[in-house]
Amino acid sequence: MNRAQRSILTVTMIATFLAVMDQFIINVALTTIHDDLHASVSQTELAVSGYALVYGAVLITGGRLGDLYGYRRLFAVGVALFTLASLGCGLAPSAGVLVVFRVVQGIGAALFYPQVLSFLQTGFDGAAKGRAFALFGSAVGLASISGQVLGGLLVGLDLFGLSWRPIFLINVPLGLLALAGAAALPGHRGTERPLLDLPGVLQLTAALVLLTLPLVAGPGWGWPWWSYVLLLLAVPTGVVFVLWERRLARTGGLPLLDTQLFRERVFAVGNGLALAFFAGNAGLFFILTLHLQQHLGFSPLRSGLVFAPLAVAFIVASLAAPRIRHRAGLHVLTLAYGVNVLGVLTFLTVLMTNGRAAWDGVPWAPLIALTVIGVGQGLGVSPLMAAVLSDVPRRHAGAASGLMESTAQVGAALGTVVVGLVFQSPLGEGAPASAFAQALTADALLATTALLLMIPLLRPQAHTERQPPSRLPTATPLVSRHD
Repeated sequence: MNRAQRSILTVTMIATFLAVMDQFIINVALTTIHDDLHASVSQTELAVSGYALVYGAVLITGGRLGDLYGYRRLFAVGVALFTLASLGCGLAPSAGVLVVFRVVQGIGAALFYPQVLSFLQTGFDGAAKGRAFALFGSAVGLASISGQVLGGLLVGLDLFGLSWRPIFLINVPLGLLALAGAAALPGHRGTERPLLDLPGVLQLTAALVLLTLPLVAGPGWGWPWWSYVLLLLAVPTGVVFVLWERRLARTGGLPLLDTQLFRERVFAVGNGLALAFFAGNAGLFFILTLHLQQHLGFSPLRSGLVFAPLAVAFIVASLAAPRIRHRAGLHVLTLAYGVNVLGVLTFLTVLMTNGRAAWDGVPWAPLIALTVIGVGQGLGVSPLMAAVLSDVPRRHAGAASGLMESTAQVGAALGTVVVGLVFQSPLGEGAPASAFAQALTADALLATTALLLMIPLLRPQAHTERQPPSRLPTATPLVSRHD
């Protein structure tokens, strides 16, 4: 890699770490926030779900804005907004103010995060691109796990008597560092910039909100009747969006999301695979955290440390993924999802055989199983991202990156709900070990679904390396110049 590419990686990985970590770091501080701000249950839940909701709903729009107005410009705007909102969260005098700034944080993250994948897709080629996506996968894994560990540590240390507030204030220096480094990023943008597809933005945002709001808020609010109505309304709203996008493309406009992207099998199947894979990952993290704290009485910090072997294995496997893909092609994903299934089944077997005793002393067996899961997850993230985006024309790089991340976000919300519902079923009242085993079984099914989706992905014409050039409509070429 040259110096410019190393600069891109440094800045974008800091931003990636911030966006992902902020989804997890608040989890272990919820009880403290509830007590300190005298927040209601719904307010504490909104402090978590508000970020996830707007983040998932705005990602595709944020990606398309990067296509139209420049990746660097949107990256800088998003990081600045995220950093200011983090400061607002850290200084929030009430639960209501905290929820508002969490929503603003989500908007900021949705503006800059798709640009990260766009920079990796357009700024690197060949082996360098593989290494860049590997580092991206490592950053995602490190952030998702360290968020829980770091959150528990910061709350436990009670730095300067600030209690939970440092979990947000820590974003400020990191955000300023990423913002300062944005000047080193390349300024890709189109030579012609048509107007943003505002009807598409409104339709897509409405569809995603209708889908994700019940998923992220429904469980905590007891699944009120309106949550089912919203889920039903998401379907026709999504259909209207697709029909509008097709019409706009036929008339020569630039749709928010060109539906012809789904004619590329790797892109279409890869997004479905991502949905199942990230659903399984998020479901596992969610139920394991609940099991450790609610059933086993682990402290937030000790619970976070249980994930440490998984995190280390994830990072090592992510860095090894490019070399394996160089030799095995997309079969690296077959290996990844096979290992992931093996790890989940091993974890399930260990806990069903030994029960609570598996966690006595140094819980070697569960930790080894989690390490195997970490290897599978680490091998399965960056090669999937690189493969799904490999044949996307540059003019659609931002929107396609946003869609990929939205799919992962919806998958994570869906996995948390589905696996969480199984975990918190009535059976769990008197038999927590059985409830956890049931939830792990549901998680194993999601992991197996991801593995089975490799069958259509690996059909001969789906191999990225053997595909003919993309037949998507051509457009005014992009040039790299200063924003």
